[in-house]
Amino acid sequence: LVRMKFLQLLSRKPGKLEMLFQIPFCQKQFPYVCLATSTCLYSKKKKVNSYEQVDQEKYKNLVYSVTSYKTSAQTPETIFEEDNLLYGPPNKHRPPVKAGTKTPKNWVPLVNPNKRIPLLNGDSNLPIKIALQKTKMPSVTRILQQTISPQQAFCLERWKEKMILELGKDGFAEYTKNLFLQGELFHAALESIFLSEEIATTEQREDVVISGYLSSVQHVLKDISEVKALESAVQHETLQYLGLVDCVAKYRGQLCVIDWKTSEKPKPSLKNTFDNPLQVAAYIGAINHDANYDFQVSCGLIVVAYKNGSPAHPHFMDPGLCSQYWNKWLLRLEEYMDRN
Repeated sequence: LVRMKFLQLLSRKPGKLEMLFQIPFCQKQFPYVCLATSTCLYSKKKKVNSYEQVDQEKYKNLVYSVTSYKTSAQTPETIFEEDNLLYGPPNKHRPPVKAGTKTPKNWVPLVNPNKRIPLLNGDSNLPIKIALQKTKMPSVTRILQQTISPQQAFCLERWKEKMILELGKDGFAEYTKNLFLQGELFHAALESIFLSEEIATTEQREDVVISGYLSSVQHVLKDISEVKALESAVQHETLQYLGLVDCVAKYRGQLCVIDWKTSEKPKPSLKNTFDNPLQVAAYIGAINHDANYDFQVSCGLIVVAYKNGSPAHPHFMDPGLCSQYWNKWLLRLEEYMDRN
């Protein structure tokens, strides 16, 4: 009844609303009425949801891809797909950073401008063969081994661990021993071919082991002529390093340092040979600065022979390519000298 009278007063005399709220009776009996008079709740404008302004059709695939992944079983492929969806395809052709390009501090030309080449050579029919002497001077192989990149070292270690798991430590040791033995026999057989020597009867059994490698390089041997050096030591008199050159001969009319490599896996491109181009460039520079050799070389050839007899891959290095790898070799040589 009291509530009904109160409502009637509000409807008939709205001007007395303030007076009614000042009555103690109203404050005690109807405290909830004060909440109902807060008209500011209805005076504020409705907030706009920013998500409603987004083009939902445009990002429908993105939302679906995110919400559809119920598990976290990701692979490199799915991660790349998500990155492409979120950020777009990666920029694979970034401009090279000029600060990253290094130049050797002690630059020495690949071809020796001060070397005199005789017009005639009476012993040209006999290839040079100089034995490698023990000295404190570092070898090309040692320098390259001690300056390999962390990525190459990691790959070699992973390969070694994998082979040990498959073969065991003793089996892996036997495997590497046989690889070196096959390489030595292969080089010896090639030397005998170039010197037109017959392989001895006692070596026939060993020849069977390398028969696949010899069959592999037959088409390359047809393009090689005028052999000038075989298994001969070379020494760079200025930069103070040495090495053992497999062969120096003409390949299709171009005088080259030839490096024979054996492999069980195909290596169809030069980049598959890892540091071998640097090794060839180092030998070329050493020959050109070694007084024991009365000629200069500006080209290289890496021949990868295969055990199964499949055709070998010859990788020819022209003078421009040899110069590039020569600069890289000088940087590796400086790195080695700084460490030692």
